[in-house]
Amino acid sequence: MDKKYTIKDIAKLAGVSKGTVDRVLHNRGKVSTTALDKINEVLKVIDYQPNLIARNLKNNKVYHICVLLPDPDFDPYWLPCINGIDDAKKEFKAYNVNIETHFFNPESKKSFVNTNQTVIAQAPDAVLLAPLFHKETLEVMKQYEELNIIVNTFNNQVESDVIKSFVGQDLHKSGRVAASLMSLIVSEGQIAIIHIDESVKNAVHMQEKEKGFRNYFEEKNNPNFTITTLKLKFSNIEAKLEAFLVENTNLKGIFITTSKAYQIASLLPEEKCKKIALIGYDLIHKNITHLNQGSIHFLIHQNQKRQVYLGVATLVEHFLYGKEIPQTIVLPIDIINAENASFYIS
Repeated sequence: MDKKYTIKDIAKLAGVSKGTVDRVLHNRGKVSTTALDKINEVLKVIDYQPNLIARNLKNNKVYHICVLLPDPDFDPYWLPCINGIDDAKKEFKAYNVNIETHFFNPESKKSFVNTNQTVIAQAPDAVLLAPLFHKETLEVMKQYEELNIIVNTFNNQVESDVIKSFVGQDLHKSGRVAASLMSLIVSEGQIAIIHIDESVKNAVHMQEKEKGFRNYFEEKNNPNFTITTLKLKFSNIEAKLEAFLVENTNLKGIFITTSKAYQIASLLPEEKCKKIALIGYDLIHKNITHLNQGSIHFLIHQNQKRQVYLGVATLVEHFLYGKEIPQTIVLPIDIINAENASFYIS
């Protein structure tokens, strides 16, 4: 059963010439119906699997994949993505795959558009991108479609027929998970949902988490809780948070919908830290520090390294093995506290 069959073996079993078998296996030239039936019957019996990798290498086809990544120098949230890309490069370095990374400023629509134009000019076989800017993403998708460039997305989801696949978490459910954790820590009182720097690029991402969070408490129908939403900009976080705390003396919990939980934890007075439960996102260094200090109770790990790796890997496997690209890959929602954080940090 483990025998590796050659074209000569298949030809002998089918009673045809090697040339006829070669034409069938590589779908070139004409073959009689009788010969085709004989060959297909043999292929079925021996469970023939074509070596697609060897075929691609023989054809000297080099597949070019571009990853459009927000620059980690602007936001450390994206730093693990570089490791995910490196893992994919190492895994597939023996094959004809060129994986190239292009950075853009996550605070600049112009940078996002210009980086996409640079990639389009290279006409790669496929692109993996984080669609931070909704309108601009939809516009650039039209150009990718015209050039028959496959597009995978990760982290943020954008509805478009052009996008082949999305890799990330179910944001609505992650909000529900945060609410479930909050209800275990806090028995009553006011809970604040804090969006930090809710620009256009992050609005949908944050709002979907808020919907999930609120939906959980609405289903529980517990009158002991009240939920308030607070939107903060980088320029006035400290002053606005201080005013909010003065006005809301019954505040018992805070849910931060971004990776900036450390900013809130660092601004809370010491006596407030002991009384207010904080739940946020992502294993960036500053968040881990506050988690270990006890000023952040839980973090939800979005595993951006795994997201980008899977986004690249599905493209490579499509080209090398002919695998179908899954429409959606939903990652688990990992709950991190001070006791298990070290297992997630490499």
